[in-house]
Amino acid sequence: MKSTGIVRKVDELGRIVLPIELRRTMGIEERDALEIYVEGSSVVLRKYAPSCIFCDDATDVIHFRGKNVCPKCLAELKAQSL
Repeated sequence: MKSTGIVRKVDELGRIVLPIELRRTMGIEERDALEIYVEGSSVVLRKYAPSCIFCDDATDVIHFRGKNVCPKCLAELKAQSL
């Protein structure tokens, strides 16, 4: 992990502010979804990219009946249903 040297305090509602320089560098815009997960003793924020429920590919994902499916897995599902 790369240190930025930026320190922010958590407010009384549990919020932190991501500095504009960091948001610009990471391509994070207002209203973008961020994924939050734990890696060892670290909390990691990552820009959320929906991925296929079967193969985790995030390319050209289609939202179908509340699930994300990539074109390749969708084609495989169609082939199996015939």
